[in-house]
Amino acid sequence: MSHSPSLTSATSTTRPRTSQGGTWRMLLAMALSGTIGLLVVESALPPLLVVFARCVLGALGLGLWLAWRREWVAPQGREWLWLAGGGIALVLNWVALFSAYHYSSIAVATVVYHVQPFMLLALSALQGEPVERRKLPWLLLALLGVALSSGLVGLDGMDASHAGTGAWIGVALALLAAALYAGTTVATRRLGHMPSAQIAMLQMLAGGLVLSLWALPLLTHIAAASPQLLSARAASMVLTLGLVHTAFMYTVMYAAFQRLPAPAIAALSFVYPAMALLVDLAWFGAVPSAAQWVGMGCIVVAVLGHRLTGQS
Repeated sequence: MSHSPSLTSATSTTRPRTSQGGTWRMLLAMALSGTIGLLVVESALPPLLVVFARCVLGALGLGLWLAWRREWVAPQGREWLWLAGGGIALVLNWVALFSAYHYSSIAVATVVYHVQPFMLLALSALQGEPVERRKLPWLLLALLGVALSSGLVGLDGMDASHAGTGAWIGVALALLAAALYAGTTVATRRLGHMPSAQIAMLQMLAGGLVLSLWALPLLTHIAAASPQLLSARAASMVLTLGLVHTAFMYTVMYAAFQRLPAPAIAALSFVYPAMALLVDLAWFGAVPSAAQWVGMGCIVVAVLGHRLTGQS
């Protein structure tokens, strides 16, 4: 599946699979994922700070989970490099996606972000893996969907009247986020014997450590120049994002992965963009143009088609 929003969906666990309880866990995780954009926007904090806080809180929560479950596999040799590279790509992916929310609507950014399977397909091709021709039509449909979702291409030609002047920047950032997450997935696949929660925690620690070089000076500057941004409301949004929408959500999602077959996981993952769309419509009053509706539909159909023709 795509980041929808699994950090390490390509990694399997060693526990036996049972279907009991998998569906409701996956639905809960995807519903929570769909409200991430709301928390990011309502915090009114720079995306860099939000991502840094998410890394710290998420790693803390997942670390406690690992300690409770007594699950730990010592990384070996080059695995540390894959963890570091995947972690840096992960946090940069979050920075790009959270920044996209400020330029285009949450719904458009989220749906465009779901072209990740095609980014992974491109990375696989660059690594010399053969690309199945039957997947190429879905790739073209996804590209058409991205063009329409940007709002710059209308149904009757060029028409930017329904999109904000920065809408295309939001789409570009969402595409960058998808590409970065594809890179995280490639790195994660080299760590298949580790528990998923451990990989996620170590990736957050690695990425958060690098991000701290910019996040901590920014936090100091904001505290001195604009302390009103560090409000109780902002703190509550960030705490919820880190503890509920990261640590708790991923533990629930990992449990769902253990219980459900891949087709069920792929189908239920679309609750994520659907919830994001509902949040955008109900909370922010965002109304996509006709072209954007069609574009988002094209992307959803393309990703479904891609998954039905086999996992990349």
